[in-house]
Amino acid sequence: MKIGIGSDHNAFRMKEELRKYVTSLGHEVVDYGCYSEDEVDYPGVAFNVATDISQGKLERGILVCGTGIGMSIAANKVPNIRSAQCHDVFSAERAQLSNNAQIITIGAKVIGDELAKQVVKAYLNVSFQGGNSARKIDQIMDKEKEFLLSGLSC
Repeated sequence: MKIGIGSDHNAFRMKEELRKYVTSLGHEVVDYGCYSEDEVDYPGVAFNVATDISQGKLERGILVCGTGIGMSIAANKVPNIRSAQCHDVFSAERAQLSNNAQIITIGAKVIGDELAKQVVKAYLNVSFQGGNSARKIDQIMDKEKEFLLSGLSC
């Protein structure tokens, strides 16, 4: 798979570890920054990864910041994107299996590198199978389209 990865300065070191790890799993990785521990705002990184996923340039994304919360909120602002914050293996699997999330986010100040690697591996090792979950995702995406077409915001 072609995976986009990005972080803010709080998670630069973890992003670098995960970038190497995902590559070692045989995936192509596109690094969206940041590229040092110099302060950077995370929304732009999240928007870029999410936009490229929505345009079909990437298959999935991994975003890392201090908590994973901000990156997930930002990524979810891009139409047709489902991003899930994950700090354990079960949530990472369910992000894909139940929610067909194209992006997971991780907090570098919440979990360590080794658990982050397990979370990423669990997320990348499963594929959405549809079933009852497809109906629920369709409902979410229909509501998003309704808001976008009406010009209303949530």
